[in-house]
Amino acid sequence: MLNPEKKIQELGLKLPNPIKLPKDLILPFNFINIRGNRVLISGHPRQSQDGSINGPYGQVGKDLTTEEAQLASKEIGLSILANIKKEIGHLSRIKEWVRVFGMVNSAPWYKEQHIVLNGFSSLLIEVFGSDIGSHSRSAIGVAGLPMNLAIEIEGEVIMPSTMRKVIAT
Repeated sequence: MLNPEKKIQELGLKLPNPIKLPKDLILPFNFINIRGNRVLISGHPRQSQDGSINGPYGQVGKDLTTEEAQLASKEIGLSILANIKKEIGHLSRIKEWVRVFGMVNSAPWYKEQHIVLNGFSSLLIEVFGSDIGSHSRSAIGVAGLPMNLAIEIEGEVIMPSTMRKVIAT
């Protein structure tokens, strides 16, 4: 049986704590929204190990290089996995990754958004294997993101149809 948490450790990576918003930031939505066997993932920034929002901030192509942004998208992947795990208990309950949508706060001339998102996509395939981790994906450049974030990633996964929301222990 696939054990994504073990694979993350084998890769020398670590999931951060679930997202912890600043006290003055009120968001009227859930970062992870479970509807039947669908797990809908709201746009995520990167998180520090303590769960606090950790950017990155600015425009890719101006304030961050493609390589820095690609690493950040991989780290956003770990943040997303931490928040999914909090909601469903174990990442092995993910049956398949369906889609990923990445927004890159880009300098006007920047054209490598797809390369930035490769960090995220590669992480999914490394952790879940190609059968579960392969997904459809879009990567777009935008003129700005909330809080001046450089990257925001959202997506959707499917759990077995008999799955119910469980609280991680």
